[in-house]
Amino acid sequence: MVQTNRTPLNTPPNKPHTPDDLMTGGANVTDRHLYWMLGRFLAPYWVQLIAVFVMLGVVTGLTLLMPYTVQLAVDGPIADGDLTGLIPYGVGYLALIVGIFVVRFAHTYLLQTVGQNALLTLRQQLFEHILKQDMRFFNNTPVGQIVARMSNDIEALTELMSTSFVVVASNMVTMFGIVIVMLLINWRLALLTLAVVPIMLLITVFFRVRIRGASSEYHKVVGEYLAYLNEQIGGMLIVQLFGRQAVSREGFRVINANMREVHTKMRDYYTWYAGLLQILITVALALMLYGGGTGVLAGWATVGMLIAFIDYARRTFEPLMQLAEQFAQIQTALSAGERIARMLRVQPEIVEPPQPSQPEWVQHSLQLEHVNFGYEPRHLVLRDLSLHIPGGQRVAIVGATGAGKTSLAGLLARFYDVNEGSVLIDGVDVRAMSLNELRKQVTVVPQNPYCFNGTIADNIRLFDDSITDEEMHSAAQIACADQFIERLPDAYDYRLMPGGANLSQGQRQLLALARALLHNPDSILILDEATSSIDTETEALIQAGLHRVMEQRTSLVIAHRLSTIREVDRILVMQRGRIVEDGTHEQLLERNGLYAQLYRRQFTDEVEQPTI
Repeated sequence: MVQTNRTPLNTPPNKPHTPDDLMTGGANVTDRHLYWMLGRFLAPYWVQLIAVFVMLGVVTGLTLLMPYTVQLAVDGPIADGDLTGLIPYGVGYLALIVGIFVVRFAHTYLLQTVGQNALLTLRQQLFEHILKQDMRFFNNTPVGQIVARMSNDIEALTELMSTSFVVVASNMVTMFGIVIVMLLINWRLALLTLAVVPIMLLITVFFRVRIRGASSEYHKVVGEYLAYLNEQIGGMLIVQLFGRQAVSREGFRVINANMREVHTKMRDYYTWYAGLLQILITVALALMLYGGGTGVLAGWATVGMLIAFIDYARRTFEPLMQLAEQFAQIQTALSAGERIARMLRVQPEIVEPPQPSQPEWVQHSLQLEHVNFGYEPRHLVLRDLSLHIPGGQRVAIVGATGAGKTSLAGLLARFYDVNEGSVLIDGVDVRAMSLNELRKQVTVVPQNPYCFNGTIADNIRLFDDSITDEEMHSAAQIACADQFIERLPDAYDYRLMPGGANLSQGQRQLLALARALLHNPDSILILDEATSSIDTETEALIQAGLHRVMEQRTSLVIAHRLSTIREVDRILVMQRGRIVEDGTHEQLLERNGLYAQLYRRQFTDEVEQPTI
């Protein structure tokens, strides 16, 4: 057996968290950090990105040649009346159109492929990051908000990296090239055409802040919307049982109205932005036509040059209008990326030790030394609790609701860390072990076990195909689950509804027990009121199975029904986070303390239970 220093490890005290803290990582995300995050996912595809930007340059160059070709044709063959000389210009213009189509198709296809591959990596990393979070995160974070990060926010980034980024990059390169060419051809016409650009930039900055704020608000409302739907649909039995449909309807009406309000705000900002840009573009064209006409009459411009500038102006302002169309979507995507970046910053409180201990499991003894624990620092659930359970001992823990029984089980499996003190298995602090190894040695059967979509066999095996049918059947038989399974249509191939809704609570508990016995047959077994929802007949069956399973095995039974724990070696009675009584069933009855009161009260209630 490996011994380690029993001095409590240095761990920070648990701090209270709000759902917003847990979802945001407790810090703001700058645009610089956001661009760095997106760049990190794009970095593996740098060769493809270089090829994309080279092709963008080619497209820009070909695009710039088109108005210049028109200028040469107008000032040359058309002005001279030489129709034969016009043919090369027509063929060249057609070749430019074909070349632009081919290169633009290639860079769009390649960039969208890169974007989708980057988002594939982002989705995978975000999901793996969620898997690393501890129980405090999942207890405090609505499921709908997590789903919103994995669905709506990722989808917004998909549009950014596969569509908007293509449009923005292409248009920015094209605009830059056109401005350079216009200045080289005729700087006077160029300055007239671009006179309104500074005003456009000011308007863009003004609306950027407002659209970004509205986008952030929109994503927040979407998260609340999904969280509300998940809560109401998950609790539909209670809603209908207590006639709370009107309350649910009103709550949905409020959050639905909030979504409409945010959408309206985003629409108004975008409409004003696009409308103002359109007015400025019209003003710019008017200035260019007036100035260009004056230039033709004055001799510092030609008709062909004026026609080319009209085409250049159209190609300059067309990307601006496309950018306006993409602007709201880009800001929405950046807001979504900001929320994802914040979530990636969230770090679990339960972390792997730098150098995990490698204990030689011999006895599976348990020890708690002066443990203080609370989900919030000011409200301790366990107070200065010390306990020693020798290996192989079967122990029951009883007490009123809120006494700290389930919290004690969570500390043993390290779902949470103690505020003070230490928890040891075979003399090794659980914080010094790898989480994977610890949870192979400590198996918890929860009070409300979860069933995944799939068959009975899938849920017992947990989709591990390496487990044989014989091993699975043996575990089900020991847990007494085989008797109800074999009565189902298709037996072990019986398909479960979401959450195991087509099984009773007792059947789900039997299934969870079989699962625990199959995957960790020699581990410490913790039953968290696992027989609380089982009928008397099923209880007798599972008690027989548990008697065999718990023989010579360290076991903790958190019990509500005291009639199920008479055969254990030891009973601990908890009250307000402390162990107030410790002994066998007979010893505690003779002591006539809290356990005796609980037992007599429960026994009397069961005897006097009316028969319907």
